[in-house]
Amino acid sequence: MSFTPLSILYQSAELVAINKPHGLLVHRSPIASDASEFAVQLLRDQLGQRVYPVHRLDRKTGGVLLFALNEEVNSAMQVLFAESKVQKRYLAIVRGHTPDSLEIDYPLRREDGVVQEAFTYLKTLERTEVAIPLGKHATSRYSLVELTPTTGRMHQLRKHMAHIFHPIIGDRPHGCNKQNKLFKERFEMTTMLLHAQWVRFSHPATGEPIQITAPVQAEFQRMLQELFPLANFSALAELVTL
Repeated sequence: MSFTPLSILYQSAELVAINKPHGLLVHRSPIASDASEFAVQLLRDQLGQRVYPVHRLDRKTGGVLLFALNEEVNSAMQVLFAESKVQKRYLAIVRGHTPDSLEIDYPLRREDGVVQEAFTYLKTLERTEVAIPLGKHATSRYSLVELTPTTGRMHQLRKHMAHIFHPIIGDRPHGCNKQNKLFKERFEMTTMLLHAQWVRFSHPATGEPIQITAPVQAEFQRMLQELFPLANFSALAELVTL
């Protein structure tokens, strides 16, 4: 699979943002030896200059990925992220019917054993029940949710959704293996249905308020159409494919 050219959502003299495809690593990693393309190198070659990723997205997550174009802005953006001065919002399709809203305040343990506070706000946008039998159930239920993390822990959204028993479809290892198998066999879908919808922050040099929004990509859009055929997404202008 080739990921070029990358879709550029925003570009200035100091910053550039792309709509990262699902399946693309941000940078080279020893734990993903099968990958040959990386967002950092692809964007560098596309722009013809060095780029600095100021945050991370999981390989299987799509959506807004922000880069600095010089070391000074990179350092300043790292501070904004560290001080939780960058707002982020995600969309996800999850198993089951979620509550209208929910505050998930559940600490997460890092690989080195350190426990960190982690907080996510959930808002349900749509619910569906489709005639897809699974196990003892004659139908399957899903929800489209909006997730707003106020902390930035590794795999936070994936772990938080698993914690409340509404795992993200396509998530491995935190998701539901039966659901993941169902989507692979019925829809030929292996994408994790988690999308970084937008980021919002004040420009570190000018103070200008910036919001960068990414439309959902083809597989996420296909699953919206399959699972929520009667939903009216006209009020959610961001829910359109490129």
